[in-house]
Amino acid sequence: MVHPIFPVILSCLTLLFPLSLAVEADNSSTVSGQIRLDCGSSTGTEYDTDYRTWDGDNGSKFAPSLKGVSATASYQDPTVLSTVPYMTARIFTSNYTYSFPVTPGRMFVRLYFYPSTYGKYAPENAYFGVTVGNWTLLDNFNASQNALTISAASFIREYSLNITSGMLNLTFAPSTHQNGSYAFINGIEIVPTPDLFTTPIPTLANGGNPNPFPVDPAWAFQTMHRLNVGGQYISPRGDVDFYRIWNDDSHYIYGSDYGVAFGKENNVSITYTPSVPNYTAPVDVYATARSMGTNAQANLNSNLTWILPIDAGAYYLLRFHFCEIQYPITKINQRSFFIYINNKRAQQQMDVIARSSGIGRTVYTDYLILSAGFGQVNLSVALHPDISTQPEYYDAILNGLEIFKLQNIALGSLAALNSPNMDRDETPGRRTSKGASSGAISGAVGGFVVLIIACISLCIICQRKKKVALEHERINNKRSTPLIGCKRLPSDICCHFTFKEIKAATCNFDVIFLLGKGGFGNVYFGKICGVKVAIKRGDPLSQQGNHKFRTEIEMLSLLRHRHLVSLIGYCEENNEMVLIYD
Repeated sequence: MVHPIFPVILSCLTLLFPLSLAVEADNSSTVSGQIRLDCGSSTGTEYDTDYRTWDGDNGSKFAPSLKGVSATASYQDPTVLSTVPYMTARIFTSNYTYSFPVTPGRMFVRLYFYPSTYGKYAPENAYFGVTVGNWTLLDNFNASQNALTISAASFIREYSLNITSGMLNLTFAPSTHQNGSYAFINGIEIVPTPDLFTTPIPTLANGGNPNPFPVDPAWAFQTMHRLNVGGQYISPRGDVDFYRIWNDDSHYIYGSDYGVAFGKENNVSITYTPSVPNYTAPVDVYATARSMGTNAQANLNSNLTWILPIDAGAYYLLRFHFCEIQYPITKINQRSFFIYINNKRAQQQMDVIARSSGIGRTVYTDYLILSAGFGQVNLSVALHPDISTQPEYYDAILNGLEIFKLQNIALGSLAALNSPNMDRDETPGRRTSKGASSGAISGAVGGFVVLIIACISLCIICQRKKKVALEHERINNKRSTPLIGCKRLPSDICCHFTFKEIKAATCNFDVIFLLGKGGFGNVYFGKICGVKVAIKRGDPLSQQGNHKFRTEIEMLSLLRHRHLVSLIGYCEENNEMVLIYD
């Protein structure tokens, strides 16, 4: 017989359980230096649906001399399950910087966005940039457009940054190219991590022989995709180390060949290895998988393929997580397969048992690829049996997949690249409301066409002058002394250019050819010897820039590769710091 007081005790325990989780999460955050800021909120401490604590930015020590407007969303979309931090926002009509004291090292910086109407502020007018020190995270960014692109009411932008000082300064800046622009942010999360990227050394996926490409510890990354392959969605609560989100992979599978999703057998235990620490990925990632299936002939006639959208014009690091979790796969050469990235072979004879040394043991491999073009493009990942070693089973397996965008080395930027024409579209007020008249649109289009024609004409004239200047320099062979402190570099790897050549290539740094701005300086479009190049002009007064200038020349010259490194040359005349990229 149940004691009368037992239901009362059970009810109390039920009520206390979420609170205990919240306290545990809060204590963990305090010890590990994690920060969560509910922007626009005046409430001291609130909990989200994952029982994590968030502090309002009103009166916060992280928001000195707080500017901007505190606002509440006019409507909560049904897909926005947590009011914290999404239902309040901080609106900025001028630049503002949050300052977070941190312990130097690598950390996740997550920006939470819910593009909604906040009082008089319409989401279509929110064009802004976000920077951390010399890194550009977002540039002329519109959260509403991004939400439409990914078909989501709210979203998170996650970055991994190596902060070398004791302060992380996060700046929001409304766009100067759009009338009435403003910046906004719903939530900011900072989670310290160990070094996640320098080991193992990634392999360049170029379809040929493996080419190691070391990752600089200082580089910044943006998380593009994180998939629990063969398993279900894992919320931040399920990733207790870093509160990462792992999405179901089935939405990205190409065609009808979904393969077979399965979980580990009950008598198999997931064992992390010395090269794969337990924070690499949650147990649930390695405890589920997707394979091609048991039909050997069908597997030989097809691929298991995922298609994932990414930004063009960037390098990407792809991390593949593997773990054999079902019998009878326990020995080497029972399952061997190819890995293809964008139809190029990244790996042959991939044998998980050979790599991990046993069933239930974790392993991961990293590959690097370059995505060319502009705008958004598709990245393909495919698996196919490799029968060159005559394995017992013609099959392939994958447990998890992460895709990270590397910073643009020339610009120090993670922002998506626009085409040169889009960069030039800076007509004030061009992004108008839906009621804009057709006459205004026609006038803008006509003016833009005239501008393009003028730019082309100017390019032709300047190019002719530049060719004369270049030819004159080559004839007279007037090269100034190479950069002091840098190793003398072979001319076929890194050339030294005169400042006169640089001015000719950019029409004296005409604003028409300005492609963008980074922490180091401005980047211009140019042509040298008929080759289109990006010319980065640094600030001659910056000592930090001078150090970065020297370091970048040496590093990129040593890493020279026909598929990767784009440094052509440099110029350091007259206190100028100029780098030229292909």
